[in-house]
Amino acid sequence: MTEVNYDTGNIFAKILRGEIPSHRVYEDKAVVAFMDVMPQGLGHTLVVPKAPSRNLLDANPSTFGPLFAVVQKVAQAVKRAFDADGVTIMQFNEPASGQTVYHLHVHVIPRFDGIPLKPHTGAMEKPEVLARNAEKIRAALAA
Repeated sequence: MTEVNYDTGNIFAKILRGEIPSHRVYEDKAVVAFMDVMPQGLGHTLVVPKAPSRNLLDANPSTFGPLFAVVQKVAQAVKRAFDADGVTIMQFNEPASGQTVYHLHVHVIPRFDGIPLKPHTGAMEKPEVLARNAEKIRAALAA
């Protein structure tokens, strides 16, 4: 069932359908995790439910258990993969909060003492860098 205000043409819906390529690090029946193409830090990963929801405010509550179980798993993996000092988890709802893609998603960003997040400038990372980072995360998930 699709949420009434859900736009099936949003970029994450297209990624989920395989219409746009992505560097996936994890997938199960309910959730996909892939590299953010405009990362704010090394290893910036997005965790996205397959269920169509604009954001946390309108998602079916049954979406949250599988989603946040994977958020935790990915956060642990990115921390190991990049030997990070910590992990920032961010989730935005509606334009005033900074949401720009209207499909529920969670940002998982490894953090390093003394290194601030890069601004979200719209600059895309090189595909080979994303591929290397995705491989590191997949290896950490498999360990």
